[in-house]
Amino acid sequence: MIAIIDYGVGNLFSLRSSLKYIGRDVVVTGDPHIIGECDRIILPGVGAFEDAAGKLRSGGLDETVAREAKKGKPLLGVCLGMQMLFEKSFEFGEHEGLGLLRGVVAPIKPSIPEGYKIPHIGWNALRFPDSGKSPIFKYIREGDHVYFVHSYHAEGCEDTVIATAEYGAELTAAVASGNVFGTQFHPEKSGVVGLGILKAFAEL
Repeated sequence: MIAIIDYGVGNLFSLRSSLKYIGRDVVVTGDPHIIGECDRIILPGVGAFEDAAGKLRSGGLDETVAREAKKGKPLLGVCLGMQMLFEKSFEFGEHEGLGLLRGVVAPIKPSIPEGYKIPHIGWNALRFPDSGKSPIFKYIREGDHVYFVHSYHAEGCEDTVIATAEYGAELTAAVASGNVFGTQFHPEKSGVVGLGILKAFAEL
């Protein structure tokens, strides 16, 4: 069973529908006990970092996510959910993340050429590092396109980057460290490619 964490922020319906489409048992829940009984966890997220992190902490779900991840349970953060896995974010101030991954979340504006639109919205090709392809990408190929919607990206996380995407500069598209994974893009909005990524995560 895969738990999609419901803390009032996230694209829950699309994620649940995608997982059901590939034949996976899934529950949308904010109950720590149910989350603890599931084999895998997905942390979704849309909107502002401070608001989302506050809602996660208000229900004690930050501790639940950290505890289950430290047990070795596969965890996938999606979009803002990925950003919250890092140490901190500089979105409208400075805010603490879960600290499960080294690195920070910063605006993409200083990293891309002038004239590029922000937020970055659209389909971009994934590029894999020379170190090889992560198990989460076993059903897709380098160059496959996924869908992004973001104004901030992860920095200082070079040792955990498993995919980048070019938007005037190479931006972090996905990260992994042990059992903790994150995608800046939305697999649930990325068609067949996204379904392949979710399928691989469900098989970890």
